[in-house]
Amino acid sequence: MNRRLIASLAVGAALVLTTTGCSMISPQATTIPYSAAEGTNVHGSGPLEVRNAFIVANDEGTAGNFVAAIVNDTEKSHTLNVELGEGGPTLEIRVPANTTVSLGSDEDEPLEIEDFDGLPGTDVTAFFQSGDGDGALASIPVLDGSLDYLSALAP
Repeated sequence: MNRRLIASLAVGAALVLTTTGCSMISPQATTIPYSAAEGTNVHGSGPLEVRNAFIVANDEGTAGNFVAAIVNDTEKSHTLNVELGEGGPTLEIRVPANTTVSLGSDEDEPLEIEDFDGLPGTDVTAFFQSGDGDGALASIPVLDGSLDYLSALAP
């Protein structure tokens, strides 16, 4: 009887280990940081923080509007420089001290991109730099205006 009890315990322990073993070594999805919005958060661009950056383009991808929230938590005004693609259009956004500029909101219009080239459904690589920061590369999604809340942001 002792053999049966020991065998049953061994089988039970093996079953528990095989059914829970994967969760012991797999990363938990809730611990992986991500942007919970349609745009991308850009870290490391300098003193300015860029949140939820994306572009709303026309169907042909020849015209686009840049949308983002740019946060300045410093006591000094700064300019955010955004270069879309290598040698592509450059945007400059001045952000006063201790304020947030929300491009595409009721207060601030989205920023029109001249000579844009990017189809909806793709990503555009952009370089963001502000203040004396080194800057940061990020992939910015290109969306269309087919959704109701994006239609007003379309060019």
